[in-house]
Amino acid sequence: MSRTGRLFQLMDALRGNRHPVTAAALAEKLGVSERTIYRDMQTLAELGAPLQGEAGVGYLLRAGFFMPPLMFSPDELEALVLGARWVRQQGDAGLAQAANNALAKIATATPKDLRDDMAETSLWVPSRPDSAGLDTFMQPVREAIRRQHKLGITYRDEQGRTSERVVWPFALAFFQGLRVLAAWCEMREALRHFRIDRISAAEPLAECYPTPRHTLLQRWREENKIPPQDS
Repeated sequence: MSRTGRLFQLMDALRGNRHPVTAAALAEKLGVSERTIYRDMQTLAELGAPLQGEAGVGYLLRAGFFMPPLMFSPDELEALVLGARWVRQQGDAGLAQAANNALAKIATATPKDLRDDMAETSLWVPSRPDSAGLDTFMQPVREAIRRQHKLGITYRDEQGRTSERVVWPFALAFFQGLRVLAAWCEMREALRHFRIDRISAAEPLAECYPTPRHTLLQRWREENKIPPQDS
């Protein structure tokens, strides 16, 4: 492999981690010596890459930096297309459009235009049956999660009883044919799960909820024994 290709691979390895990565781990991943990693890090820093860290501690690529890779492997390309096709079928209209836009940017940001390769990828996601009730309130729910705002909802439980709730939404889970909101419920004063198809009204509130989203998410993971996601 050329040194230029190795530098791009090194950038990819750093970009895929949110925590510092040691030179030893990078050397093992790229199949080179630690001394080579130290030299490559110096080269990247001189080229302007926003690196944090040092030898013996670990390296981290600061947020906000983007440099398209030289190319995608066939497996990487299939993973991107399959993921986007799944989002088009399982997400709401906003997420579906965002998936299309993201693929278009990826296809044209690389040295080789990948649109034909993406179109010919033979991994497909079956079309969903009628999605009425699944997508109607996903957009306001996602926005409330992103903004960390309270959300007023009208909710129907398993017995068909309706109640008015104010919730602090912090996570949205996508199951086959089912969307579940994880939120703190002010009425129950506890973490609760709400099926999106049982929400009959949703009103975004201008008020931010007082507990940070990451704290609620961590508490939810601990209560339900759910490991954190890598990214």
